[in-house]
Amino acid sequence: MSKMTLVSILLLFCSSLAIRAQSNAPSGPITKNSPRAFFVFGDSLVDNGNNNFLLTPARADAPPYGIDLPSHRPTGRFSNGKNIPDLIGEQIGVEPLFPYLDPKLNGKKLLKGANFASAGIGILNDTGFQFVNILRMPTQLRYFEEYQKRVSALIGAEKTKKLINKALVLITCGGNDFVNNYYLVRHSLRSIQYRLPDFVRLLITEYEKILVRLHKLGARKVLVTATGPFGCAPAVMAMRSWKGKCPTDLKNAADLFNRQVTAMTQLLNKKLGSDVFISVDVDDIYMDFSSRPKYFEAGIYYE
Repeated sequence: MSKMTLVSILLLFCSSLAIRAQSNAPSGPITKNSPRAFFVFGDSLVDNGNNNFLLTPARADAPPYGIDLPSHRPTGRFSNGKNIPDLIGEQIGVEPLFPYLDPKLNGKKLLKGANFASAGIGILNDTGFQFVNILRMPTQLRYFEEYQKRVSALIGAEKTKKLINKALVLITCGGNDFVNNYYLVRHSLRSIQYRLPDFVRLLITEYEKILVRLHKLGARKVLVTATGPFGCAPAVMAMRSWKGKCPTDLKNAADLFNRQVTAMTQLLNKKLGSDVFISVDVDDIYMDFSSRPKYFEAGIYYE
């Protein structure tokens, strides 16, 4: 059976979604210049610069961020180069998105979509409290509403609704709720309040509310990524690793969360009567990539 890297998997799903978005779009001519917007919500895995416009320590505006970009300069992405939204955008023919807080996002540029993500946020509003001024999920969704009003002023309400319905949406969050909340300190408030299974259920309940809100705001093609192996993040390894191994308790937490995200999105689709949400469990892909990197040198390998 063939296996692909995380990027390849995401691009495959997004290409499929983009095709289906076009085929399921409201009737009417679709020309080469018809806009297909792309919207991004979530945390540092997909933030492309919103936090640069905020007074927060959670910023990626200094080296080594951006070191592998042609400019070798940081852009606000928490990456050495392009991030997942950039690669997805290339696949579906969308130019790199502007962060929503960037003043340059105006006029016809709005029709391409926007990135609302903000590093440090989680599903829960108390996650990332140490980062102070970040765009938590309610704020990201409020800005999405504001965005639609701005676009309506340009092209009218009916065309704006069609643009949103046809758009591809990516949402990525959940990891910070563990790393920067439940497991932030040995006896965190959330770990005292909830056993791990109960905490995961809380996250799933709140995540579903976010997805339902996205649907009410017009999203019809949404890629939902669960969390990767956050226990293997360098900062977490430095604090919790034993003999260079990823902490088992955090891996178990990720496994539990990811399974329930998949189940939740499937149930939500049944309630809606449509495959609005597609869940991608990236944990196994990440682990495969890190444990057997030589098999991924060409991007795809086969077994």
